[in-house]
Parts: sequence; C-alpha cells; structure tokens
Amino acid sequence: MRRGKRKLNPEEQELWARVTETAIPMQVRSKSKISNQPLKTKVADPVSPRPIKSFKLGERATSKTSKHNLAPSLDQHLAKAPVAMDKKAFTRLKQGKLSPEARLDLHGMTLDQAHPRLNRFILDAHAQGKRLVLVITGKGKSRDDGGPIPTRLGVLRHQVPNWFQQYPLKPHILQVTQASLKHGGSGAYYVYLRRTR
Repeated sequence: MRRGKRKLNPEEQELWARVTETAIPMQVRSKSKISNQPLKTKVADPVSPRPIKSFKLGERATSKTSKHNLAPSLDQHLAKAPVAMDKKAFTRLKQGKLSPEARLDLHGMTLDQAHPRLNRFILDAHAQGKRLVLVITGKGKSRDDGGPIPTRLGVLRHQVPNWFQQYPLKPHILQVTQASLKHGGSGAYYVYLRRTR
C-alpha cells in the first residue's frame, strides 16, 4: 500500500521557515559554461572552513606514506643529547677505549625488579667515587606481531634511559650513551657519573 505525502505539523513548518530564511540559492550555470575549473561558492557563515586545494576532474590524489610515526629511537635521542663531559673523553668512551669500573646486568628482570636494583647500583657507584659504569639491558625479544599498533623491542632497553632522567639518579649522572660493540652495543649503556663532592 502506497502512502501519500505527510503534511508538516506547525512546529516543523516554523523550523522549515527558519531554514529557508538563511539558505542561499545556488547559481545555475548553463552546460556550455561548465569547465574543469573549481567551483566558487559563497559561505553564509563568516567563519569559513579550511580551503580545499583546487583540482581537476580525473586528477589523482597525492599518495601519503602509511608508515608508523614512532617517536625517535633511543639511539637517535641519545645521539642528539648534548655532550656534558669532556669531549676527548666522550670520544674515547664512544669508541670503547674507556673501561667501566662496574657493571650491572639486568637481563631477565622485570621492570619491578630492575628499577630498585638500578637505583641502588648507580647510587652506590657514585658514593664509591666511580666515574664510569656499564648498565646492560639486553636488546629485547622480538615480539612485534605486525599489528596496527607497533611495539618496541626490549622493555628494559627503553625504560632504563627514562629512569636515568628521573630522581634519584639524575643528579648523579653526567652523561649516558649507548655502549660500543665491545661492551654490548645497543643492549647496554655507558653511564658517566658526576664527581662526588
């Protein structure tokens, strides 16, 4: 069964009247004037939306790369950190020519186990007047499943540098850098401590 057109009630009629008062009629062009130029429209609202770039019909859109936009890697972050220690000593340190006076291996530990152990190690080394220590985190197990949210490798490897920047360790640390291959490479950090007073 086919229904007839429904009539507007008084409230709907009033609303429609308000809409038609603010509407701007479209300009009708003849077919001979239509070209590939972008249409120019008038906007009633003084706050206009972002302009759309002009385009031609049939033109292809520019492709966007769909790579994951991760924060800079730790290697990049540490490489950009300013050198706070003597530059000659820093160069020797990066080349693995300075020997660490103590080392801490955090392999296989959870974050809850590693954090207090790291704090105690750094504070004790500083109290003993040591200048260079090695903290080994390991490179981490490969566990990225290729899903839409990327996962970083090595929980400790990425958390330990954050701990170096927090209290109680930060006041005692002068420089942190990735260890040379001789001492563990990207799975370890040289921590150069400030002098004790």
